[in-house]
Amino acid sequence: MSGTVYLDWNATAPVWPEAVAEMLDTLRHAWANPSSTHAPGQAARRVLVDARLRVAAFLGATPAELVFTSGATEANHLAVLGTLAAAPEGRRRVVMSSVEHPGLLALAARLRGEGRPVDLIPVDGQGRLDLDAAQGLLGDDVGLLSVMGANNETGVLMPLPQLAELARAHGVPLHVDATQLAGKQALSFAASGAALMSVSAHKIGGPKGVGALLVRKGHALAPLIAGRQERQRRGGTENVAGIAGFAAACGRTAATLAEDLARQLALRQRLEQGLLRALPGTRVLGHAAERLPNTVCLRFGELEAEPVLTRLERAGIVASSGAACSAGGTQPSHVLLAMGLDARQARCGVRFSLGPGTTAADIDFAIAAAARALAPLLAETEAGMAA
Repeated sequence: MSGTVYLDWNATAPVWPEAVAEMLDTLRHAWANPSSTHAPGQAARRVLVDARLRVAAFLGATPAELVFTSGATEANHLAVLGTLAAAPEGRRRVVMSSVEHPGLLALAARLRGEGRPVDLIPVDGQGRLDLDAAQGLLGDDVGLLSVMGANNETGVLMPLPQLAELARAHGVPLHVDATQLAGKQALSFAASGAALMSVSAHKIGGPKGVGALLVRKGHALAPLIAGRQERQRRGGTENVAGIAGFAAACGRTAATLAEDLARQLALRQRLEQGLLRALPGTRVLGHAAERLPNTVCLRFGELEAEPVLTRLERAGIVASSGAACSAGGTQPSHVLLAMGLDARQARCGVRFSLGPGTTAADIDFAIAAAARALAPLLAETEAGMAA
């Protein structure tokens, strides 16, 4: 095989042809404002209603629970800020995990700066959430527990059923950032026990700039953007074409989800084993934890991620050092720091994430190319340390 192998599906997925086709059809034939009462507006409204039904079905929710947003970041902000604004007096504190997406941790820092207490639940050396610590942090003053469903860097799954039970026992609403769960396991908002759940279209082969927040019936939520759209929970004319593409991506993903996940797990294991054999000193981070079937985070000895990724791309492999919106710098990963790695080691994490388009030939190419690209660098590093 030659060319480039894309192993950064957690950052974004290629847009499904079905999504492109449905978006183009909507732009051509349902371009009007869906809030308008005339015939063109009602044609757009029918597309919006149909797309809402399809996205809700994919997520195991009712159409009325679905609030379309510009993406998961907005959905997360709406979940946190909207819930806190409507929370009963005395429930001011927020609890999150220490390994949340940088966008949510930035919001936590902002809240702290405004005088609102925010506590972070630690993780162990495998990236597993400390449930005893979570239990100790929950109380009558907590307005929201917000936790990602799966970590975007390591793929480690959070114990959502246990967290939902803890939250329910303390009367605390649970928000799940399911950005990395959607398309990587079957989701049922109805059965999750969460009051809120965030998702993004571009992680499952839909367009960028579209996402959703699921809001449990009866949960009080103040809008961030005032307006009458989305049942007055998110103002602004809906992105009908983007939402139609989101719905198409949901349908395409659902059609082969079970077989895709089984195949990706086998390919991930093949990649891990191949790299461990080819490059001694390689470590799989979070290897003992339950993980997404498509994600592996590795440390190649003491090599920092930046030069590793440069060499991999030259060799035809596209990977990442973690969250795409924070990649490219030399800052240590906050996720790896939370797992107990020191600052130097936390700069070494490299993430490979697979998707429905990943093949066995891609994996074999990646193993061989990585071995050629990184073995000399590892040898140089080891020689320098020995000297």
